[in-house]
Amino acid sequence: MSPRPRTVEDAEIVAATARAVGRFGPMRLTLADVAREAGLTAAALVHRFGSRRGLLLAFVEQGPSTVDDCFVAVRAAHASPLAALVAAATDMAEHVRSADELANSIAFLQIDLSDADFRKPALALSKQVLAGYEALIRDAIDAGELLECDVPRLARAVQAVTGGSLINWAIHREGRVALFVRRDLETLLDPLRTPKPVARSSRRGPRRAPRDRGDARRGR
Repeated sequence: MSPRPRTVEDAEIVAATARAVGRFGPMRLTLADVAREAGLTAAALVHRFGSRRGLLLAFVEQGPSTVDDCFVAVRAAHASPLAALVAAATDMAEHVRSADELANSIAFLQIDLSDADFRKPALALSKQVLAGYEALIRDAIDAGELLECDVPRLARAVQAVTGGSLINWAIHREGRVALFVRRDLETLLDPLRTPKPVARSSRRGPRRAPRDRGDARRGR
């Protein structure tokens, strides 16, 4: 007897898990929450992932596999490498719908730091994001948009500023989160932008009226 075909792929379940984490946070999340979001039963999730922990591990382990494609897509969408860097660094902020949702997502950091099985994919994800930032920074330097700089250090600073800015927005909640993060990022990048050449105007300034001889004799 052939196995029953899967009606919902793992990628769809992972996406449903992400939505459920945003709504409930990783601590309060249950298999039933994800099952409802994915249109399955909790028993089906247990059969496929073994447990709630197994499901959450599958959720975090898919992260590194998507990073490269995300950077390729954002680079293709922007003619300017510097614009692509800003877009990539503020991508998460663009998808935040509320401070509560952001808080629930950030709560995963506690698990990442305290559980070795979760820290491993979190570290891999962080390293891939840094590599993506470095590539865009080098492209921006080659394109003459950024001054020569220590690329790895700037990439780490971009990661630190955007992550910290998200947390600050969750505390202050001033304006749109994407704009909040973008402003902090611009504060970091602006001193490294190459100066734009000043275009010379083809127009001449107003001609001075000629002085009459009387003015000349009077020293005017």
